[in-house]
Amino acid sequence: MAPKWSNKNLPGALHFVTGSFADKRPVFNRANACQSFVDVCANLKQEWPFKLIAYVLMRDHIHLIVNPRDGRIRELMGKLKSLSAREIIAALPDQSFVKNPGELSEPAFQVWQESFKAFPLWSEWIICQKINYIHFNPVKAGLVKCASEYRWSSFAAFYSGGDDPMGVDRDWWWPDDVKKLAVAAAELDEDMMAEIKRKKKSPVINRK
Repeated sequence: MAPKWSNKNLPGALHFVTGSFADKRPVFNRANACQSFVDVCANLKQEWPFKLIAYVLMRDHIHLIVNPRDGRIRELMGKLKSLSAREIIAALPDQSFVKNPGELSEPAFQVWQESFKAFPLWSEWIICQKINYIHFNPVKAGLVKCASEYRWSSFAAFYSGGDDPMGVDRDWWWPDDVKKLAVAAAELDEDMMAEIKRKKKSPVINRK
């Protein structure tokens, strides 16, 4: 089970995000589906400012490291998933994304799993570890022999400084992030301590 403080809006922190397609469907084995997600993400950055530090589009899931200016990671990911779902459905007319066909009078579509995972990051060591994890995911999965060969990741832009269609940011932080993170981290500590106290007070069940 994910920690209680995952998927928490923490202004000032970077967020390591994982999102998967429904039923682990390999949607991103199609270039036009990947391109539709890239376009949606690039456009959304103009409407909803966020820093994009690193990303990879795998066949059945995505990893991103993002820093939304307003700290609302839950709402940002909901918007990104909703907009990209529409474009992916349009990009893949030969694929059906209808959920439970025949059970509803009006068809319901599902592209992404309803949930996602977002863990806050502010330690430089952990941030770098997650960036490396993202960029070497395609190698680990056996899709390429070298991370630089994979088209749908930020590897080239991150290490060579070139342009990226998703708009990778080299400045990871907003001007007031330090102040916002101090407040958010204090709230996070309170939540963690409350959870620890709650577990200590929970009755022990004798399973004999």
